[in-house]
Amino acid sequence: MTEQQSVAPATPVAETFIEIRNLHHQYGGVTALDSVSLDVRAGEFVTLLGPSGSGKSSLLHILAGLVEPTSGTIGIAGRDVTRVPTQKREIGLVFQNYALFPHLTAQENIRFPHDVRKTPEAEASARVAEVLELVELTALADRRPDQLSGGQQQRVAVGRAISSVPKVLLLDEPLGALDRRLRQQLGREIRRVQRETGITTIYVTHDQEEAFTMSDRVVVMNHGEIRQIGTPEDVYARPSDSFVANFVGEVNLWPATVDGHGAATVAGAPPFGAQVSDAARRSAGPLVVAVRPERVWVWRPDGPPPRPEIQLVDSGVIAESTFLGNSRSVVVESDRLGTTSALLYDGEEPRDRGERVSFGWEPRHALVVPE
Repeated sequence: MTEQQSVAPATPVAETFIEIRNLHHQYGGVTALDSVSLDVRAGEFVTLLGPSGSGKSSLLHILAGLVEPTSGTIGIAGRDVTRVPTQKREIGLVFQNYALFPHLTAQENIRFPHDVRKTPEAEASARVAEVLELVELTALADRRPDQLSGGQQQRVAVGRAISSVPKVLLLDEPLGALDRRLRQQLGREIRRVQRETGITTIYVTHDQEEAFTMSDRVVVMNHGEIRQIGTPEDVYARPSDSFVANFVGEVNLWPATVDGHGAATVAGAPPFGAQVSDAARRSAGPLVVAVRPERVWVWRPDGPPPRPEIQLVDSGVIAESTFLGNSRSVVVESDRLGTTSALLYDGEEPRDRGERVSFGWEPRHALVVPE
């Protein structure tokens, strides 16, 4: 290769757009955020997921400038905005209660940020028309909020938030007041709008289904701390600890020890193969082994496992069997492990209450993590 030649550049990684460093906040004697640090890339959709009191809404409100942090810094697009007022942060906000002006039409609500900023008429009208089309409300532009459904009102709220082309879009449990089917539909629409506009977005929810279906990355929080950051697939399949494993879906958890060969042992049961997480290898504290119910295989005790890679772990009696439509949930009272949940899809599997069964899983689907 001559000096003039060069290697083709690697695919560029999106730059960090939001920088949160050592953010700490106290409400009286209560710690809402405990030294939280997070980077969000340009154009990324990141969801803050956690139970009530986990600190996710506090973090969003501090990002929005609605609450001043006790300490730490926030940067947006390379600019320190830690003490900058909300109206000067170039953000769009959407809340659960919509916060629409009841006397204004959908079109007027979406136009409101332009009226405040005195945007030139032609520019404002063109942008409002574009946003109405984007949120699919052009035909309802002249209706007031009380003439719109809850889902339509939420689309108006999203439209108003993005109308002024903010640098960042912040959404605080915007679908919490809607029924499940409408939440799913609007969740897809919010994600579509975000992809089409490319706005860097942070979304708050306690609903793991919303987090998984909408996000590029999920930030799991508890007690003011970040417990794990990762893609939805990583957080679900490779949780960092027992809290994350339990919060983001149904899971079987047993206290475990691990030998030098990576075999896990639950008290009273024979060792079985498992994956040991890096956090578990570093941990000096107690460990648990986590197995998702959909990874548990159940078969009749007089036969072999359904596939050669499935290891026999224990046997027991089906204590509960619940029809779920496309699957069936069974609870096995096992001989050594105690209660074990399985999610069955194959109609040939034993599934009746009182049936004795063997059960097990593939070693790659058992993960040892810190308790």
